[in-house]
Amino acid sequence: MYKDNEINTDQSVARIIRSTRLIVPLMLTLLGIVLLLLGVAVIAQMPSRLWQTGIFLLSAILIIAGLVIGIYLLRKQLLFPLVRLQSSVSQVCQGEPGARILHEDLGVLQHLSNDIDSVYEELSDLYEDMDNRVERQTRRLAQKTASLKILYDVAATINQAESLDAVLLRFLRILKEMTNAKTATVRLLSHDGSLRLVGAIGLDNKLTTEQELLPVKLCLCGKVISPAHILCEQNLTHCMQANQRQMFSPQDIDIVSVPLKYHEDVLGVYALYVERPGIAEREDIMDLLNTIGSHLGMAVAKQRSDEEARRLSIVEERTALAHELHDSLAQTLAGLRYQVRMIADSLINKDDISIVQTDLDKVKNGLDEANTELRALLGNFRAPIDQRGLMPALRRTTDRFAEETAIQVFLQVNCRSLRLHPSEEIQIVRIVQESLANIRKHANAHMVRVMLTCKDGMLNLLIEDDGVGFEQMPSGSAGEHIGLSIMEERARRLGAELRIESEPGEGTRVEMLYRLAPLLANAGDAA
Repeated sequence: MYKDNEINTDQSVARIIRSTRLIVPLMLTLLGIVLLLLGVAVIAQMPSRLWQTGIFLLSAILIIAGLVIGIYLLRKQLLFPLVRLQSSVSQVCQGEPGARILHEDLGVLQHLSNDIDSVYEELSDLYEDMDNRVERQTRRLAQKTASLKILYDVAATINQAESLDAVLLRFLRILKEMTNAKTATVRLLSHDGSLRLVGAIGLDNKLTTEQELLPVKLCLCGKVISPAHILCEQNLTHCMQANQRQMFSPQDIDIVSVPLKYHEDVLGVYALYVERPGIAEREDIMDLLNTIGSHLGMAVAKQRSDEEARRLSIVEERTALAHELHDSLAQTLAGLRYQVRMIADSLINKDDISIVQTDLDKVKNGLDEANTELRALLGNFRAPIDQRGLMPALRRTTDRFAEETAIQVFLQVNCRSLRLHPSEEIQIVRIVQESLANIRKHANAHMVRVMLTCKDGMLNLLIEDDGVGFEQMPSGSAGEHIGLSIMEERARRLGAELRIESEPGEGTRVEMLYRLAPLLANAGDAA
């Protein structure tokens, strides 16, 4: 390997000497030196001044000529090209556009110049490729930024109070502009399984809502014509004349569908009419559209879930009202109907007037009781909670009970600054109201104690009386008890535990245990 390097070096030196044409000056110089040496040897044998002067003069001329010619050739063929090469290499290293090595008159450096030019061309290609990559990455980052903004907007919209149709119509325009679609529509799945047209954007870029689309126009083929309906799969000219609008063939327009999906269920769909070749091959845009469809599908599912929750809430309230009407006022009216029938029989049989008077007194007492129960029901189903919270509502309930029944009531609250959700407060107050209603109608009590305690993260509600009590818990079917099953249902809805204890002659004890949330527990513990 070392010998090969020496051979290559010698060849390179020989090539440089040939390229610079230094052989002639070298030969002249060498010839001058040889003559000089010969002249010295001859002078020793022939001490002639003429010969000495001639030989030395010729040697000097040859040596000087060789040196002058050699210096000239080195300057022209090596030094000047080297300076130009250094300047051009500096420009290349600094990355100046259009910097190239000069090819003309570079002498022995011509091969080096060609090699450096090749390297520079490769660097230029790399720079250009890098610029293209940077530009593509910049575009992709811009698209990703826009995509993230859209997704954030979608996610933020889900929790807003905006109507569902308004949300879908707002993103209809966003999707149309994002895909550069000519027209766009959005349809929502109805409860009967049909797709309801919510809105459309036509070629004039005007948004048309569902109400503005009525009455619906039909094409000759039976399809609904919306302002965005521009695709004709039959005779294009005939469709344009019949519908009096600009239409396009399937070779011109591609339909991009964006399903609104939630848990694999399609709840609606966006239809974007995009000019071919379309965006079906753009995986990044299609992934973004599908993600937006999933988020909006979640919004549709949430809206429907909220509607179902409101419907169930209304059903529960109506069921509770039906239970209370059945267990209280309905039974009293049934007793009154029986008493009226007794009076009618007495009048037909011409019984003693005292018997009729007794039955009339019972009817009068029953009417008074029905009126009292009706007022209690109205009080129960009127919003019992005001902005002051649970404590004033309990105090108002117990004061009204004591005033109407003349039963002594003790209210004791051992909670400090307790704040519950209004729905929780309503359930607690109604459990107290129903307990007091049972005491009024059945307990024959003289004293009632209502106590509310907060301790160790638990809310304890206690209602006890000194009335007649009962032997065992009722069966729980509607109409066979008064309010107990309804109280249990309210406690279950609240997530609390309800205990009812009673013995004949020992009164009744109703206790509810409810675990508070951590923040509420810390705020509500008694001092």
